[in-house]
Amino acid sequence: MTASATHLLPVQIGACTLYNADFRDVLPLVGTVDAVITDPPYGDTSLGWDRWPAGWPGMMHPLARTLWTFGSMRMFLTHGHEFAGWKFCQDLVWEKQNGSGFHTDRFRRVHEAALMWYQGEWATLPKTAPRVAVVETGKNGRILRGGKLTHFGETTRRSGYVYGGTRLARSVIRAANCHRRAIHPTQKPLAVILPLVAYSVPVGGVALDPFMGSGSTGEACLQLGRRFIGIERDPRYFEAAVERLRAASK
Repeated sequence: MTASATHLLPVQIGACTLYNADFRDVLPLVGTVDAVITDPPYGDTSLGWDRWPAGWPGMMHPLARTLWTFGSMRMFLTHGHEFAGWKFCQDLVWEKQNGSGFHTDRFRRVHEAALMWYQGEWATLPKTAPRVAVVETGKNGRILRGGKLTHFGETTRRSGYVYGGTRLARSVIRAANCHRRAIHPTQKPLAVILPLVAYSVPVGGVALDPFMGSGSTGEACLQLGRRFIGIERDPRYFEAAVERLRAASK
């Protein structure tokens, strides 16, 4: 067996299949998945590891109908043309407890975005509406709303709805970053990965992360009963992800 073939042999940890390789070499082996959920290098800094992998969004077209990707506004404006063929759907904002920017002459940046893209017909796309427990209560379990909704161009009558103990989750997720305990320099907390997996990957389904890093998406899949395919080129972070997911699978 050649060296090039050897590095494509995966490590299997429960429902997780992990490759220590460049994602371009592995994609032909993957087949189709329910969703790609990933945090690519943004290409926003001069740091050696922060290099945008040119053309990667288009390479996901044959694999999945849903793509969730973290990124900065600069990243999406610079590389938006590479998402041709994908339809933009919605965005989530991860609000951190402190910032991570390098600039002292701008607003302190304490957020990152995760954008959802899809292919095909929205109505047929597998998705589970994210719901959370309701804290506030209304009369007889009813939340009242009413008044003039001028931004819709018309006036609505006072109305309400029965919340049944839950309501749709908000699009802003407040979660502490992983500083001082992170394995990878851009590691995302599970609190912002779990909702993406739960929304777009059915139970027993499979998620793909072509830029696995320390394996956050993989751990989220383990917690939620989903399968996972992770690809990481850097041997240091690959081994760290293997160790992390082995611990999480016990």
